Amino acid sequence: MVYGMEHSWTARILVVLILCSAGCTDTLSEAPPQKTVTPVPATIPTTEIPRLPQSPSDMALQPSDLPSEYILRDRSVMALPEVSQLGRSLGWKQGYFVSYFRMNSNTNDITRIQQSISIFSPDSINGVFLLEKDELKNQPVSPGTRYEIPFPSVGERSIAFRETTPADPERPVTYTVIFTKKNVFEKITMSGTTTDYETLKRLVLRAEALID
Repeated sequence: MVYGMEHSWTARILVVLILCSAGCTDTLSEAPPQKTVTPVPATIPTTEIPRLPQSPSDMALQPSDLPSEYILRDRSVMALPEVSQLGRSLGWKQGYFVSYFRMNSNTNDITRIQQSISIFSPDSINGVFLLEKDELKNQPVSPGTRYEIPFPSVGERSIAFRETTPADPERPVTYTVIFTKKNVFEKITMSGTTTDYETLKRLVLRAEALID
């Protein structure tokens, strides 16, 4: 009887040992959790195309910018001899000009629109504007008169003048607008026997927009 009981206890102990051994084996054989590695996307190098400087000819008014009755008269790059010595000393680099006209031979009516574009060094552009403004203000006009007129602000600096010659029977009028934007100096004039302030204003604002 005692033998039977000892045998029973022995069997139970063996079972417990076997179960514990199996559990420990499973625990030891269980692999540790692996960390999820998120792949870093590869950086693709980009090659930027350098921006070329804008040419003065790209800033010139085109025939499509003007009323249909205006005809192209001349357009060309500026030559160095056409630039004053003062302009050269102020850092003039390059320039362009364009002119248009409208004519009615029946009424002896002619109107001209001219645009000149000059590129200067950035540090001298303000001085160029001040000199041109003073010259327009102080230059004697005989027998006519020239005076400043209200005009929309254009670019970084701008001013507009109207010149009249009452003694002339045809009563011609000349509008002159100068302005700067970045390192560009522009002068736009409209002169003749039939001028239009509103057309001039639209053309000047268009010229400003052409400076990128």
